[in-house]
Amino acid sequence: MTQAVLKMPEIPKRKTIKVNYPFIFLLLPGLVVFLLFTVYPIVKLLVMSFFDWQIGFGQKSVFVGLKNYLQVIKDPICRKAISNTLIYALVTVPSQIVIGLGVAVLIHSIKRFKITFRVLYYLPVITSWVIAALVFKYIFNNEGFLNYVLTDLLRLTENYIPWLDRPATGLFVAQLLGIWKGIGWNMVVFLAALQGVPPELYEAASIDGSGKIKQFFYITLPMIKNTILFALVMLSIGAFNVFTSIQLMTGGKPAHQTEVALTWMYYKAFEARDFGYAAALSYILAMIITLITIMLFKYFPKDHAQRIGKLT
Repeated sequence: MTQAVLKMPEIPKRKTIKVNYPFIFLLLPGLVVFLLFTVYPIVKLLVMSFFDWQIGFGQKSVFVGLKNYLQVIKDPICRKAISNTLIYALVTVPSQIVIGLGVAVLIHSIKRFKITFRVLYYLPVITSWVIAALVFKYIFNNEGFLNYVLTDLLRLTENYIPWLDRPATGLFVAQLLGIWKGIGWNMVVFLAALQGVPPELYEAASIDGSGKIKQFFYITLPMIKNTILFALVMLSIGAFNVFTSIQLMTGGKPAHQTEVALTWMYYKAFEARDFGYAAALSYILAMIITLITIMLFKYFPKDHAQRIGKLT
């Protein structure tokens, strides 16, 4: 009687992982730069926000817990700076989107001189913030060009208007500069989005008797909604990073009433030497920006297909 020979199941061989050393060698410099100049400063800043941070020789930093965060929340000037930043964002972001989209639609509809108009509207974008701020400061200064026109040429007023010395007008000038600088960027972004809208939709809408205005609201806007959301997020982040224009034109004056978040952070860090306070303010500002971004992604309308269907 023959006995059946039981065969043991074969154990699959473990796959060997091949390390792509050339790829790692190429990736390593970028990774080192990212860790050194991005990750390390973020972590270091978080640590600083919990300390009364000192940088002088022989001075020791003291752990203070949440004291810096509480000081930021209770500081009336900081609240004013954040309020000015929010107002700046609420004014400049919608204005840049509306004007930039309008310019993009006009340029997209014309057949001649498209490149010329693109260059002209994009020139402010590539202009240095420092140069633009100094030009606006010259225009709106007490003895600047605008006051010269109003008083000496047009004789509309006898006294110079202190545009940059008043909180309301000083912030208005900064908002005007921000809008002027951002129109060209929005124009380019929206032009790219408009070129991706299928022309068949407009042809079908025209056959059904829809006019240009109705096509804009029921075809153009719904089809470029993702681009509008992208512009909203990027412009909101940029608005909270406003610094150069305020610092050069008003310097936070009078009495810190034109401060924004970054100028007040700069003042506390490099003039008041309160690095822990500035670090805490930076994280609070980051949380505000993150919250605004989440709200934009959550509540931005997503019914573009339904809106296009209303044309028929």
